[in-house]
Amino acid sequence: MKLSIIIPAYNEENTISEVLARVNQVKLPCKKEVIIVNDGSCDSTKNKIDKLKKSGNNIKIIPHLKNKGKGAAIITGIKHATGDYILIQDADLEYNPEEIPLLLKPILSKPTTNIAVYGSRFMNNKVNIPTLYLWGNKILTTVTNLLYATKLTDMETCYKLIPASVMRKMKLTCRSFDIEPEITINLIKNNIPIVEVPISYKSRTHKAGKKITFKDAFGAIKTLLSNRFF
Repeated sequence: MKLSIIIPAYNEENTISEVLARVNQVKLPCKKEVIIVNDGSCDSTKNKIDKLKKSGNNIKIIPHLKNKGKGAAIITGIKHATGDYILIQDADLEYNPEEIPLLLKPILSKPTTNIAVYGSRFMNNKVNIPTLYLWGNKILTTVTNLLYATKLTDMETCYKLIPASVMRKMKLTCRSFDIEPEITINLIKNNIPIVEVPISYKSRTHKAGKKITFKDAFGAIKTLLSNRFF
């Protein structure tokens, strides 16, 4: 089995080097490839990625000449992925790469079954997330459960591990953070079971580089409603 780890990166000069180091160092029970989609960064992100590549790191670098959004970067990454499974890894330090093996466990226990694995931040009682984002995530997950008859605890999680064959068949159109509900909706409509495992999470502030805002919640709700009713 081979795992493709897609890292969308936009202006992450402060964290990209450490994230890549930790992704490369984590020991996995399978082969892996790391795909960085540099989404039109205008800081030193590109230089740091190129430096890591020259240092012998086995990574693919796919550039966007201008910023297109996280969803667009994920779609680009999927096109270049050659693994059996695809995992999304943010380019900041909110999600811990050392926990990737936790997501692989359900896959390895049922290797012949098509399932998706979500890393849930809210199955862990010690989640570190500001109140506004906490309730925003809980509202979006609740709306998803009501509209699509699911029992998820964290629909908006970045850590989504999905069979590559399933991902390639998805007709993804969202270009921003609304890619999260769109992926979930595709899984539900294609009857792919979603298994959740608890993960840790260390939220950062907008001052530290966090990009998602409250208005992105409206885009997510629009995606959930339009795919359900229209």
